[in-house]
Amino acid sequence: MNITHVVENLNRGGLERMVLDLVQLQQQQGHQCQVVCLYETGALAHELDAAGIPVVACNKGRGIDLRALARARWAIDRHDTDVLHTHNAVAHYQAVLASCGLEVLRVLNTRHGMGAGQRTGRKEWLYRRALARTDLVVTVCEAARRNGVSRGMLPEPMTRVVPNGIAVERFTPASREMRHRLLQILGVEDNAFIIGNVGRLNWTKDQAGLIRAFRQVQEQHRNARLVLIGDGELRADLERCATEEGMRSAVHFLGDRNDVRELLQGLDVFVLSSASEGYSMALLEACAVALPIIATDVGGNGEIIQSGQSGQLVPAGDPDALAEAMLLLMREPQRALAYGRAARAWVETYGSLEAMADRYEHLYQARECVTCA
Repeated sequence: MNITHVVENLNRGGLERMVLDLVQLQQQQGHQCQVVCLYETGALAHELDAAGIPVVACNKGRGIDLRALARARWAIDRHDTDVLHTHNAVAHYQAVLASCGLEVLRVLNTRHGMGAGQRTGRKEWLYRRALARTDLVVTVCEAARRNGVSRGMLPEPMTRVVPNGIAVERFTPASREMRHRLLQILGVEDNAFIIGNVGRLNWTKDQAGLIRAFRQVQEQHRNARLVLIGDGELRADLERCATEEGMRSAVHFLGDRNDVRELLQGLDVFVLSSASEGYSMALLEACAVALPIIATDVGGNGEIIQSGQSGQLVPAGDPDALAEAMLLLMREPQRALAYGRAARAWVETYGSLEAMADRYEHLYQARECVTCA
């Protein structure tokens, strides 16, 4: 099949990582793939260049940009696209508009967050109009599907769930070597207990709540350290929060990194403190490294972590519960070890890139033709 994926760009992020991995696997499986970016190609596009997979930038401007639409249409047509696979709302309605009149066998959209936003938003209004020329809408977890349907944003008959997957074989369980390297990066003592978080520094990830919870941990265990991997608009605010909590020397901001897989191997515990979440790629990666995990019970987190078996789920926005979960795993290292092993076993079976690609392959198969003629 000739498959065209449409995204906003290929900068760093969970959506972009999933698309990059999926496209490369589909190409290896014999499909002819390309990625069309509405805006710039992005920082990670070089991975597809190296694999010989075309990446087209439409360089979209503000509002209706006819030149960008023409560029997208040219790319979709030139590729003799059988399957038009778009990612999130803006990429979808722009791609549907660009492909009007072109014969495409299957039009499929993946929503990577919690189903849909506010019904009254202009982008969502345009997205709903585009669903008339759409075969299926895929959400990345059951919680997102239910949310989108209950809000009246996604027509239930056309929704499907395909959980995100990762290339599990790229991840190695936590090791002494990487722990030593991380300790050197942080400049901390050998007996430090390292709690880590990976994600953009914004309100949805609630790292402020994590810092407040960590203060309770540090009061009892002075050797505890919190590592925040990622960057974002709230970095200065979070650094100020750590200072106000008296934790500035114990909270380490590592910023945006290219070696996240390796850094994960140096952690003792992984914590995802999100106030809102879809189907977290960071959580899947922590599972693949066999880390004991604590996550808030939001979005699809409960579809990844079985509380009491492969990790601990706690209520969102509850620093006390988050702190108690961290303290529990510090007190009971055997429980922490068992959680990590169970998480790795789960992701090998249910969270692999191959499992995700197989599910999409099934959805791509169709006889009907969608046109905008």
